[in-house]
Amino acid sequence: TRHSTLFPYTTLFRSLFMADKKNPTPEECDQQCESCPSAATCDVAKGKTAGLPKKADIDVKHVILVLSGKGGVGKSTVSVNLAFSLAAHGYRTGLMDLDIHGPNLPKMLGIETQKLTTLGNMIEPIQVTGNLSVVSMGFLLPDISTPVIWRGPMKMTAISQFLSEVDWGSLDFLVVDLPPGTGDEALSIIQLAPNVRGAIIVTTPQDVATMDALKAAKFVEKLDIPVIGIVENMSTLVCPHCHKEIDIYGSGGGKKIADKLGVPFLGSIPFDPEMRKAGDEGRPFIIRSKDSPTWKNVDAVMEELVRAVED
Repeated sequence: TRHSTLFPYTTLFRSLFMADKKNPTPEECDQQCESCPSAATCDVAKGKTAGLPKKADIDVKHVILVLSGKGGVGKSTVSVNLAFSLAAHGYRTGLMDLDIHGPNLPKMLGIETQKLTTLGNMIEPIQVTGNLSVVSMGFLLPDISTPVIWRGPMKMTAISQFLSEVDWGSLDFLVVDLPPGTGDEALSIIQLAPNVRGAIIVTTPQDVATMDALKAAKFVEKLDIPVIGIVENMSTLVCPHCHKEIDIYGSGGGKKIADKLGVPFLGSIPFDPEMRKAGDEGRPFIIRSKDSPTWKNVDAVMEELVRAVED
């Protein structure tokens, strides 16, 4: 039986309404300890095991993480356009929005009114194209202004469900859009996801951004995950009047840290108002007009990304 909402049928529903309960009583804890968002601090949990959690049982060849050291650098833009590019190349692609507190992918894909459903015991992802499906916390919230106020263990439970309780089918690639930094979400997906192919680091050119991007790269390297490459976003602005390129945030920062890390520099994406418009309208830039000079840059970066993850 297909259900119209996910909430009544998963432990995420309980998580939303038990956010402030650190130690539920045995009567309240009517779910298995390993799936309980409070298990890490729960005094009544029984049979907890030490060590890392098991990898999720999901049929995916390659998991691609998209990271940034700081917010506002265009990480979600790269995630959306990469997922569309992979799907356009014929790959069965999943897109997972793990920015739990600020899920923007539904808006950027023009599907923010959609809600997740269940079929049997599995969550059905939202189909964007024949080859592309997506899951996001944004599909679970009553409205766009609803905050998610969760501690780390609850986020890990949600990530586990997004992996193992979603009917992704057989995937060639799962692109994971992560929140800024090196916190719970990034650590959890690396621990839980199988076949993590590597991470793409997104930065803008200025030192403040590249400094944090280096931290993100060192983070994944410490966990034995390769850095696939660096993407520099908002590299230049083409003046609409004189048509000269203006380095608003400086230039060359992405290439500089790629060289420092000894990883590929995958290219630069200009600062273009049409890119912002694409996100607001819910139409990824890669599928917009090919007459735009910026589109050529975006397409070139996405082709480099596809080649890099195919290797």
